[in-house]
Order: sequence, then structure tokens, then C-alpha cells
Amino acid sequence: MAIQWKGIMPAVTTKFTDDDRLDFKTFEINVNAQLEAGVSGIVLGGTLGEASTLLDDEKRELTRATVDMVKGKVPVLINVAEQSTKGAILAAQKAEDDGAKGLMMLPPMRYKSGDNETIEYFKTVANSTSLPIMIYNNPVDYKIEVTLDMFEELLKCNNIEAVKESTRDITNVTRIKNRFGDRLKIMTGVDTIALESLLMGADGWIAGLVCAFPKETVAIYNLQKAGRIKEAIDIYRWFMPLLELDINPKLVQNIKLAEVYTGIGTENVRAPRLPLQGEERKHVIKVIEDSLKTRPTIPEF
Repeated sequence: MAIQWKGIMPAVTTKFTDDDRLDFKTFEINVNAQLEAGVSGIVLGGTLGEASTLLDDEKRELTRATVDMVKGKVPVLINVAEQSTKGAILAAQKAEDDGAKGLMMLPPMRYKSGDNETIEYFKTVANSTSLPIMIYNNPVDYKIEVTLDMFEELLKCNNIEAVKESTRDITNVTRIKNRFGDRLKIMTGVDTIALESLLMGADGWIAGLVCAFPKETVAIYNLQKAGRIKEAIDIYRWFMPLLELDINPKLVQNIKLAEVYTGIGTENVRAPRLPLQGEERKHVIKVIEDSLKTRPTIPEF
């Protein structure tokens, strides 16, 4: 399955049971809600997926189970976030063996690689796999920026096809389009500037709050695509207090709590994360409850 880099691709949360095992029953409820809303792909094991806490066997089990759940309706991608090139190559090979149709790749973890080291890391992994790759460019959180000059070199690898654009600089969308045209597809990766990025030419949206609100997220994409900008903006403005829960160190806990309120998830996180407590919890609940009181009706497309 070739990946069409467009539409909404949820960076799904990983579900855990009360005794800290993978909870595939609840996970399937959420995946089905995403599919019913009309998402274009499923992204596993990202920040929201609590990737750093997942064991290798769990990542493989999660990939295989998701591939079985979606039954070919949309591609399944898994995040590669490794400390070494060797580890990243092995992760890519396992993902391919387990049925993933694409990779989302972060620069090397922990070590702050230089530009040339980052380029060689991505190219070496790309040359080791037939899977299409989306580079996750998030210098705010991961301290390494993949510049346009670096992409010039990276795009010599045919299977590096897309970028998850999370620099938080909307003008980067225009810069990428001006330089690379459609050769580098753009999936905006920051919820609070998603509509702005789509209107400037981003091809799709790797979304976070979609985990709890799939229909609203897909509606924003479809409405702007159809030129129904005012309707898209109306939903987006309603959505913004919720979207701001994504640009927060506790985004996993925030979004999992929202999933509880919409009936498609649980609050269980893996330590060292803990569920929200005290005033922090009260604030997030208020945001969710206030938003649910004025939840918009989704227009027909």
C-alpha cells in the first residue's frame, strides 16, 4: 500500500490495562472510532504513544495488532526513535516484518547530532528499508532541526517522502513548497496551528486531540479542503482550548483524560507518568467539560 500523505493521521495513544499490560480491547474501540471518522492512516508509538516506555516486544505486538484491526483500510505507520543508527535500522526492519506500511522517524535520541550526522543517520536507515519515511522535524522538543538544505540531501533517497512539520513556524510550509514542490509532502504536526498550516498548503495533519475527537478533526480537514473555510474556522475556534492541551508536557495525560470523556479510552498511563492530580486535573476537566457543552454539529460534506 503506497501512502497518500494527506488527510488526518492520528498519533494514537497506547492503551494500558490497570495492571500495565497493553489493552487491545480499548485500543480497538479507539481505532474503530478513527476509521469511522475517515482518517487516512494510523501512527503508532510517537510521543502520545508513550514510545519511550514501550518494550521492544510491545512495539511489535502493537504494530501487528493494529495492522490486523485496520484490515488494509488505511496504512499503519510506526515511529522510529532510537539512540543509534544500528538500532534504527533494526527497528525499521522489524516494522516492515510486522506489516507497517511506513515509518515516522526522529533524529537520534539523547545525542545531539550535527547536521551531517543527522543526514547520514536518516539516509542510512532509508537505504536499509523499502518503507516510505516521514521525517519528524520537531526542534522545539527534540533540539535538532532538519533544515531545508538538509532535506535537499535527504530527498536523494526516494523513500523519504514526507515531513511532519513541527517547527511551529507556519512560514516553513511556504518555504518547503517553494523549494521542493510536491516532492516533499507536508503533514503539519502541531494541533494549535494545524488549520493555518493546511490553508498555507500542508497536505495533511498528524493530529493529537483527534484521539478523543476524531469527527471534529476530520471535519476541519475536509471543510477547508472543500473551500468551506468559515465552517472549518468555526469548528477550529471551538476546538482551540482542547487543542492547547496538546502543547503541554502532560499532553499524554491530558488527551487520555479527554478520551475518557468521549468514551473511547482510559486514563491509564505507564510510569513514570501518572494520571493528572490536583489543580492541574481540575483545569483540564474544566476545559473538556466546557467544550463538550458547546460541541458543534458536524456539517454534511
